Formats: sequence, C-alpha cells, structure tokens
Amino acid sequence: MKVCVLVLGLALVLTVCVARSPYQAVLQHSRIRGRQQGPNVCAMQQLKGTNKKYFTNCKQWYHRKVCGKPTVITYECCPGYEKIPGERGCPAALPLVNIYNTLGVVGASTTQMYSERAKLKDEIEGPGSFTFFAPSNEAWAALPTEILDALVSNVNIELLNALHYHMVNRRLTSEELRHGSSFTSMYQDFHVHIHHYSNGIVTVNCARLIKPDQHATNGIVHVVDRVITAISNNVNTFIEIDEDLETLRTAMAAAGMAAMLENEGQYTIFAPTNEAFEKIPPETLNRILGDPVALRDLLNYHILKHIQCAESIVSGTPMETLQGTVLEVGCDGDQMTLNGKAIITKKDQLGTNGVIHYINELLIPDSAKVLLELAEGSSVSTATKLFVEAGLTPHLTGSEALTMLAPLNDAFLPSAWTVDSLTMRQLMTNHILKEQLSSSSLYHGQELETLGGLRLRVFVYRNNVCIENACIAAHDKKGRYATMFTVDKVLTPPTGTVMDVLKAHDRFSLLVGAIQTAGMTELLNQQGALTFFAPTNDAFSAMSQPELNKLMRNRQQLEAVLRYHLGVGILVSGGVSSHTRVQPLQGEKLELGVRNYTVYVNKVPVADADLMATNGVVHAVNSIIRPLRESDLRSQLSLPGLDFFS
Repeated sequence: MKVCVLVLGLALVLTVCVARSPYQAVLQHSRIRGRQQGPNVCAMQQLKGTNKKYFTNCKQWYHRKVCGKPTVITYECCPGYEKIPGERGCPAALPLVNIYNTLGVVGASTTQMYSERAKLKDEIEGPGSFTFFAPSNEAWAALPTEILDALVSNVNIELLNALHYHMVNRRLTSEELRHGSSFTSMYQDFHVHIHHYSNGIVTVNCARLIKPDQHATNGIVHVVDRVITAISNNVNTFIEIDEDLETLRTAMAAAGMAAMLENEGQYTIFAPTNEAFEKIPPETLNRILGDPVALRDLLNYHILKHIQCAESIVSGTPMETLQGTVLEVGCDGDQMTLNGKAIITKKDQLGTNGVIHYINELLIPDSAKVLLELAEGSSVSTATKLFVEAGLTPHLTGSEALTMLAPLNDAFLPSAWTVDSLTMRQLMTNHILKEQLSSSSLYHGQELETLGGLRLRVFVYRNNVCIENACIAAHDKKGRYATMFTVDKVLTPPTGTVMDVLKAHDRFSLLVGAIQTAGMTELLNQQGALTFFAPTNDAFSAMSQPELNKLMRNRQQLEAVLRYHLGVGILVSGGVSSHTRVQPLQGEKLELGVRNYTVYVNKVPVADADLMATNGVVHAVNSIIRPLRESDLRSQLSLPGLDFFS
C-alpha cells in the first residue's frame, strides 16, 4: 500500500514538474483529480448556481470555493477528447476539423452562425493557420442589446471587423500565450493583449479563456467568456475623456502623473469616481490635494505595478501598489473586491498600457493620513476618544513629528473613565512621543521623551518590543508626519524606585518590613535594573506562624529568600513567553511561563503585573516562590537544615 501511495505521489510530482505554463500545471492537476473517472477526464469546479467552471488547482480543490462561493466538482472530457458510448472516461481523441466546424463542437455555435452571416465561413474553412478567440454562446447573449443589434442587424462590415479582431493570423497554443504579450489581430493590425496568471487563468483583453487549445486542421480555437472590442487608447486617455473621473483627472494633473500613464507600461488603476471623492470630508480632501507628497501617495495607492483583469481573481491576494504598500484584491461571487469591500462599479476598461476598474470609495493610504485619521475606525477607538477629550486634537491633526502609543480598546478598564480630566490629560499626553519613530529601529535601553516631559524606557525581548509595560501589538501605522504604535496596555510610567512602589501599596506592608529587617532597603532604592516578584501580605499570611517567626528572626535566611524573588534585569509581563528564565540575585534560575494570559513564576501565578519603577519592575505574587528543585536551592544558599522551603 505504501509503495502504491509513493508511486502515485511521485507521478503527481513528475506530472506537475513537466508542466510548462501555469495553465498547463492546473490542467494536469485537473487530469490527475479526474483520473479515477477514466482516461482523459478532467475535474472541474463549478460555481453553484452558475455555469462558470474552472480547472482546479490544489488550493481550490481542498477549499471547494471560488471567489468565496461554494463549488461542486464536475468531471468532463479534457480538451481534445470525447466519450465513446459504453466505455469509461474519454478515450477517443476528437477528430480534427476546420475552425468553422470546430466552433460548433466546442460550444461556440453562435460565433459559427455569425461567421457565416459575415461571410467569414470560407476563410476559416479554407487553408491557413489561424487562432480564433471565439466568444461562447453565453458571451454573445450577455452583450447589450444595442451593441448586438448594431453588429448583426444586417450583413455589414462591422460584424466581420468584430470577428476579425478575435483572430490572429497564426496558430497560438496556450503555451505561447505568455503573460504581458500582445499579438496583431486580423482587424486593421489592432493588437489583442494576453495575460497568463500564476493561478493558470489566461485572458485576452481581460476575457477569460474557458476552453483553451481546441485544435483544428487550420488553426486553433480558444473559447472566451465575452466578446472583446478593439483597444486604441492608453489608460490616461480613458481618464481624460470620462466625466465620471473629472476629480481624478484634476488630481492626477496636480500630482504631475498624467505623463506616466501615457507611457508604455502594465498598470492596473482603481479609479475613484467623482462620487468617491465627494464622500471624503472636505477638510481631509483639501489637505491632501494641497500636499504634493500626500497626493502622490494617495494616487499611487490606487495603482498596481501590473495588469490584473477581474476574471483572473479567484481568491483574495495581496498586491503591491506603486505607493509601496499592498491592497488585498479579491472577489465575492461576481463582484471584485478591494480590502474586502465590494466597491468596484465597473471592471476591465482595458487600455493599451493597462486596465481601469472604477471604484466608488477613495482609498487613503496611511502615508497620507494625520494621527487622528490613522486611529479612526480601528481597534483603538477608546484611546482615540480619550486623546480628543484630553484636548490633544491639535497634536493629532498637525504636522509635528510624533509617535502615538495607542492602547487597544481591551486595555481600558471601566475605572479609566472615572478619573478626573487633569489626570486623564496627563495620562494621554504621556502616550505621545516627541519624535516620529519606527518600531523596527527601537533598541533595548533606549529612552523616549513624551509630550508630558517623561522619559520612557524601551525593552526588547525575544517575543516583543515594549515601552515600559506596554508592548507593541500590531504593525506600525506610519502617517504623513507621525506614526501610531498600537500597544496592548495603558502605559504606566515609573513612579519612584522599587522601594517607593512597595511603600505606596498597603498590600506590601509586611514585605517592606522584611526588606528593612534584611538590610536590603538601599539595594531597592539604588539605580539598577531589577524584577521583583514581590510577595504580598497574603503570601506571608499563608505561612504558619512558627515558620514565619523563624524566618524573620534569621536575617541571613530572610535575605536569601528575598534575593531569590529578585531577578536580574527588567522583565515586564509582555516579555514572558514559554520557558522564559530569569536569574535571581541568589539561587537557581526562576522558570516563567504564560497560561490563559496569566504569568507564572515557578508555577506561582502573578496576581498583579507591571508596577513600573525607575530601577525595575514589581510583579505581585500571593505566595512565597519556592524552587522547583529544592535540592538545588539548598546548595545555592548553603543553608543546610533550612526547613522553610520544605
């Protein structure tokens, strides 16, 4: 059995490896999937409720979806083969006939009929070597009535011209239809434009080839899903002549980008209509239109570096724009989507150097936004509201070089809404740094100054970058002048030394007394970097009275226990991952981990984390921390007979 599976897997690999184009690779995958149905059977995926079918690749096969919609598997004869009654699969090769007769066999009988009406029959029955991109019957039926009537109402040259534009005077297999290529048609030397995508879809003038490589004695037929029209204008000309794009035309001229779109290239433009611009608040739009840098970024964000026809999209894919960031270009059924939204109103307006898709919403990249715009409509809406209520709007809408530390909505406890306005303003002012930063450039030990005048420390850990207790929880949003860091907690700047922090909380009163008894007050007040897993009063109360009395009477033992709770370096809770280790001032390493969002040290849960101090951080624990291996601590402390840890 294992040998059979290995042989089948090897055959699959070899079959895919010899495929010479994306279309051939997908076709061969479909043949393999259809093999159990008999020879020369291809598995197809058909969108439920439609006639749209696709040769299936691995991803589609397992997801059973195209453009987010469910599919059913159908089995059909692979191109060039047909069924024989009483036999499995499609064992017989189709007999080769001329192009005219081939049209009738492959589901393009309407094209065959119009070829006869336009006096094209003799040409495609006779000698020659043609490629015919033949519209399917459904493609003709989908033409607007006025256009179809103009073509076929009488026998005239228009119908012949239209059909000749679908023809190339040479044989072109799908293998030769390479991405970005163009071929001279048989209509006044106008070109047809080919795009051969990595998912195996091939288009001609953005019409999808639904039955490629139908061979004939005098050429080859590729059935396409729409009637194509001649292209003579570049994409800039489209923008120049369409009144729906008047505002875009003005913006392109102001940014000096019109000339670029007149040059040779392979552009996809998601063109905002006048309606799209009108949806933007006037103050925002005027600011961007008056800022050449922001305007160019905005326009480049609407342009891809390659041609992307709508029919080539079968799932969401990130695509790089001229602005340097990406758009998620996808589809939902028949609708093309941008960043998950169905805002495209007109598709596949093809020019000689690109394609235009009309959109009814303006896409504003982060690089064209001020701080307030970066924060709006995101997971930091609570922080945004508090920044505004604290009177910081001038900083959020101006041109200062700043960095905002915006806590996630979940970081705010209900009590955060009850503090007085002065305290809230101070809190939020200290969430704005005085320079524009990138999180990738932060380094351990770096100090950053806030608008409130405080200096905050940067901690770099293996799994996180943190500013004091708040760790960066998302990618930077870099705006026109300022940057937004999304952080996981409300920032708590240091308030005195470790000893000051302990004295400020009644729950540490027994610990403060123990520290003084052990003579460690100076250690916790001096400059340094310590992490104190600080036992609360509850931790001491949990000890038996004889045990506690014995410990408090032995200064050496007491100091050893407290030093075991003090780690070298500052470790905030966001820096803890599985099996994090901290070296205490005395004893074996402490073992830390996280479970259900709670930090554990030697299996003891941290009850309250990240009480920041100028010389360290305090984490409250409600139990005395004991070594995981008792014998190791006895050795380290050199205190034979000590029964405190038993």
